[in-house]
Amino acid sequence: MICPYCTKIDNKVIDSRLSKDARTIRRRRECIGCGRRFTTYEKLEDILPMVVKKDGRREPFSREKIIGGIRNACQKLPVSEAKIQEFADSLESYFQDLGKKEIGSPEIGERVISKLKEWDEVAYVRFASVYRQFKDINEFMSELEEILKARQEKEDS
Repeated sequence: MICPYCTKIDNKVIDSRLSKDARTIRRRRECIGCGRRFTTYEKLEDILPMVVKKDGRREPFSREKIIGGIRNACQKLPVSEAKIQEFADSLESYFQDLGKKEIGSPEIGERVISKLKEWDEVAYVRFASVYRQFKDINEFMSELEEILKARQEKEDS
């Protein structure tokens, strides 16, 4: 492992810890050359399916792309980074466990959108407006009316 400070290769592992899901190892290292400490993460390389986009293009499954979309939707809202990472972990595991070579992007989008609906209505609407590609204000208002109707039904019961 190259030291991020002095770029020397010689270092020693001071501490290793397993993550909660036992899929990642966090290693605390100390550079022999400069004596500074840094952290690395070791993760089993998973073979994830290809994502088939709506237009037929295929691209590798990207956890970072999913997290980025969720972060944008949750910006300035009370949704923690830990919650986002945990959901991304579960989503990644789910699609890996399916064992499929390809998955459609709508399947990913629907899972994300349903989770956002649980977390926060504003995040849900933000994501839905991009994901569902609302053509005009009427489609947007229709989605908002559905949310209000569901909220009212919840309050009535």
